Order: sequence, then C-alpha cells, then structure tokens
Amino acid sequence: GWIPENAELTPIDPTMQKWEDIPEEHRAFQTRLMEVYAGFLEHTDAQYGKVIDELKAQGLLDNTLIIYINGDNGASAEGMNGTISELLAQNGMVSTIDEHIEALDRDYGGLEALGGPKLDSMYHHGWAWALDTAYKSTKLIAAHFGGTRNSCVMSWPKGIKADKKPRDQFHHVVDIVPTIYDILGITPPTLYNGVKQDGFDGVTMAYTFNDVNAPEQKPPQYFEIMGSRGIYQDGWFACAFGPRTPWDAKMPDIANWNPEDDVWELYNLKEDFSQADDLAEEMPEKLKAMKDMFLIEATNNKVLPVGGGLYLFAHPEQGRASTLKEWHFFEGQKRIPESMAPKFTSGFSSLSTIEADIPKNAEGVLFCLGGISAGFTVYMDNGYLQAEYNAMTLYRYKVKSGKPIPTGKVKIEVEVKFDEKKPQAPATVTFRANGKQVGQGRIERSVPAGFTASETFDIGIDLGSPVALDYFDRAPFKFNGKIEHVHVKYV
Repeated sequence: GWIPENAELTPIDPTMQKWEDIPEEHRAFQTRLMEVYAGFLEHTDAQYGKVIDELKAQGLLDNTLIIYINGDNGASAEGMNGTISELLAQNGMVSTIDEHIEALDRDYGGLEALGGPKLDSMYHHGWAWALDTAYKSTKLIAAHFGGTRNSCVMSWPKGIKADKKPRDQFHHVVDIVPTIYDILGITPPTLYNGVKQDGFDGVTMAYTFNDVNAPEQKPPQYFEIMGSRGIYQDGWFACAFGPRTPWDAKMPDIANWNPEDDVWELYNLKEDFSQADDLAEEMPEKLKAMKDMFLIEATNNKVLPVGGGLYLFAHPEQGRASTLKEWHFFEGQKRIPESMAPKFTSGFSSLSTIEADIPKNAEGVLFCLGGISAGFTVYMDNGYLQAEYNAMTLYRYKVKSGKPIPTGKVKIEVEVKFDEKKPQAPATVTFRANGKQVGQGRIERSVPAGFTASETFDIGIDLGSPVALDYFDRAPFKFNGKIEHVHVKYV
C-alpha cells in the first residue's frame, strides 16, 4: 500500500550502466559492494531496535515521539561505477574498475576486505537506481523523487492511534521541528541571544496523526542542489534536471551553462506517483506558474544564483580552508579539522620543518593529515624518516630516507613541491636532516580538493583511521621521541 498499484515503474536512465552490460569479471566485485551496503542497513536496523527496546524497558515508549527517516535523500550514485574509495568522485578523479580490483587484490586482501576498516567503498550507480525504485534519478538530483524522497515513520502511542494507512500528505524535513514545537506547545523565540531569528519555513504535521484524510496544509516547497531544482505546490511538481549527472564523473561545463536554457518537467503527483508522465508540453501555462513560484521561493530562501553550489567543482582550490599560509604547531596538538589545517592537495607546495629529539630506532608519526581513504603522513620507523601520500586509496606514494637519520636534536625538513598548480598535478617530496638531503621521491597523482570528509591534522600521532597501511596495525603510532616545534608554510 505504500506505492499505489497504479504507479508506473520508470525506466533506467539511458546514461546509466545496466547489469547485463557489467563484464563478467567485474560482477563479483559489484555484487559484493551491494552486499556490504545491505549488511550496513541490517546492522543499522538492529541498532534502532535496541533504542526501542530500551525505551520499552524504561516504560517511556508510550510517551516518546519517534520520527524515523531512513536515508540521506535518495540512494547515492556517488560510487559511480563502483568504488573502493568514495571521495574519488568528489575530487573528480577518474579511475577504472580494473584499477579498483587491482588495488583491492594488491593491498587489501581481495573482495573480503570490502566493508572492512581499510576501505571507503560505495556501490555502483545502478544499485542506487534500483534502491530508488519506482522513481527516477538518485541523490544529488532535486528534480526527481529518486533523489529526495524517503519514507518517514512516526510513533507516539500516547498521542497517535496506530493504524496501517500511509499518510500521503506532502511534507518535508523542514516540517519536523514545527511538529515537535506544536506537540510540546513551544513558541519559538523571535530573539535569541540578542539575534533576530528567521521564521520557520515548515509547518506542523500533527494534523495528520489521527486523520488519514486530513486536507494537506503544506505551502509551496522548493528543492535545489547544484543547479538541479524543483518546486511543489498543491499536488503539482515542476522541475529541471540541471547541468550535472551524479553518476558521471565528468564535471559539467559550468562556464557555458545557462540555467535559463534548462528544460523543465511538470507532474501531477495526485495521479502520477513516480513522475512517469511529463505534462510540460500539454500544460505550458501551469508550468510557467510553477516556474514563477520557484523563483519566488528561491529568492525568499537565498537560493540564487541557481547552481552556485557547482562553483567549487570548477575551483577546488577555493574550497573552505584556513586563510593562513604559515602555521606553528607543538606536540599535543591534534584533531585539527582538515579545512583549518595546511593543505597537501594539488598545487599547494609546502615546506614543513620539524624540530625534534630523535631517539635511537625512532618510530611514530611526526605529523599527518587525513586517514585510511586518503592523506599525507610523515613518520619515523626503525630510525628511518618516511612519508606516504595516500591518493584516494588507489595510489600510495612512499618516500624513505636512504639510511637512519641522526639521533638527538634534529631539524627535519619535508618539502612538497608540485610541478604546477592544477588538479592531480605531480610533486616531488624531499627530505633533509640538519640541512642535508636524506631522501627524495615522487607523487605522480595528487588529490585535487580534499582527502576526507571527517579526518584531521595531528602532531605526534595519527588519530582516527591511519593514513599509511604500513603502520595500520600499530595505529595511532605515537612518536616515541619528543617534538619541540613543527613549522609549516606554503612555498
């Protein structure tokens, strides 16, 4: 009953790869990626069950409002054609499935490693389309419900009489807080700490709790992400796909994209659950009215310019980052967010100077940024100075001093010099100890935008997941000497 019997199953997008087009030698890899995700969903469900069990045990379940939304918009196509390193897509680094399987076999132990702690895997975009059935598209598309719609389940035994009839009134995540405030009788403040507060965009959903047929109360609702956009009003939805195809690693030609030229679609959701029947050509006046409504809502919600979120794909060097060009660090500083730390991504040449007391057979991390999926680490091992540039799991570039470096108080210099300032540019890494060169190596393919979504910069230790596989089993691999000062500057 959740999907109406008259809903039409929409076809797979012609630019997507079908299962029958997957080479036989890749099918075990693609299957395993989806098995990992299915296992994750099963595990997640079990954890939510524990929360419910505990509420029951404490006698709190009857008077607890549970709002359960399972999903991150639609299923994600950011795994592209299947990947062992999800952020390859966000960095615009094109790779092949053969490269992924080769790296998997060479460095990680084959298919059984998928789903483990050494990989940041993501399923093929075709699985995303299947997960979004019966809708079109995937996450990162605001035009189709395959990119935005999730099931929402609410439970509140004291305030909602249970029944099995789905509520089909249209609502949005902005309606959740107004619903909670409504139930609790909270009047939101107009001022907070002296700051005037914006009003709520959403409306309460409480009117649907005990009346499955209650008239919908939702005002117009806009959608927009990186130029893909839509507008809902009174059962109608108008939308434009936008310039970017999430399952295509190729970045759109933003410089030559004009939002005014985008083709819009129009759907009557009361009769067309899955957006299968585009009425744009049949109802041009209705479409124009909906497009005008989008512009009103976009203006009110500071969405303009449409597609502004695409800017950083064209200019990754201008991503959120510290304004500093020079840093002074000391032992004990750790968990500094990547956006606030020195950059070791494409084009950011740097000189890092480490003043440290080096013991015999020194080991441990001097400094590092990132984690197991990507990053840069400088460390000691058995007295040798070493570094690894982990370029999105597929490519690991290592540098090692020719012999153990001197002990006692040592001035170590690590220079990362990029050949040019462009995405994926190669670089040379040079080691010096007390002014003398002790090692050198190459980074053949650098990371353009960012190493991870959650890892950090650490001094004297590698917290979170380790950057280098060589000390994975010894992580956090704390330095066994003493670091007096780390100076990093762009050069």
